[in-house]
Amino acid sequence: MHIAEGFLPPLQAAGWTIASAPFVVHGARAVIRTCRENPESKLLLAAAGAFTFVLSAIKLPSITGSSSHPTGTGAGAVLFKPPVMAFLGTIVLLFQALLLAHGGLTTLGANVFSMAIAGPWAAYGAFRLTRSLGGPLLVGVFLAMFFADLTTYCVTSVQLALAWPDPVSGFAGALAKFGSLFALTQLPLALAEGVLGVLLFRALQRIAQPELRRLGVLAEKQPVQEASHV
Repeated sequence: MHIAEGFLPPLQAAGWTIASAPFVVHGARAVIRTCRENPESKLLLAAAGAFTFVLSAIKLPSITGSSSHPTGTGAGAVLFKPPVMAFLGTIVLLFQALLLAHGGLTTLGANVFSMAIAGPWAAYGAFRLTRSLGGPLLVGVFLAMFFADLTTYCVTSVQLALAWPDPVSGFAGALAKFGSLFALTQLPLALAEGVLGVLLFRALQRIAQPELRRLGVLAEKQPVQEASHV
């Protein structure tokens, strides 16, 4: 994630852009639909984007041409589902490329695919699986944040290995090299991000319960049935 400007071969950069584009367009439509159907959730939608922007702007040196970051996309995926995060994540990455020199414009498609598409879908899958098995909400949130982070960097490792295969061992050797280097910083970051997600949703449960219920994150309250009298 945040692969630097010019670090990918032009054809591969174009390929990742083409692969990401349909998800981003679908995500833009999902954002419009969400705002139309749940206008009360606009503030929470903006907060999800800001959360992603702030977390993913934290930069830790990793390997030449890239860096390790939290991603923050798991929270938005749980709240609004992955298509929305494809669009929000693209906006975040575009602003970071233009304002912070994190990533680049030619590599934007690749960075979007790893952080704004693959990460949120992994997060949402982990969250829904946990909930379907009866797991607590906060456990699902922890796993969503954890897997969003790790999946992003697994995909980034694949992208870098495709662009720069090892001269001897080829793609497999490069993938093992990039993956192991990222793991040194990314595993503890993913765990920390999971804990931060738990703290965030504990706060949201206190201050934004109605919005969480409307979005389906929390179950609707069951109506209290009056006791029948004989």
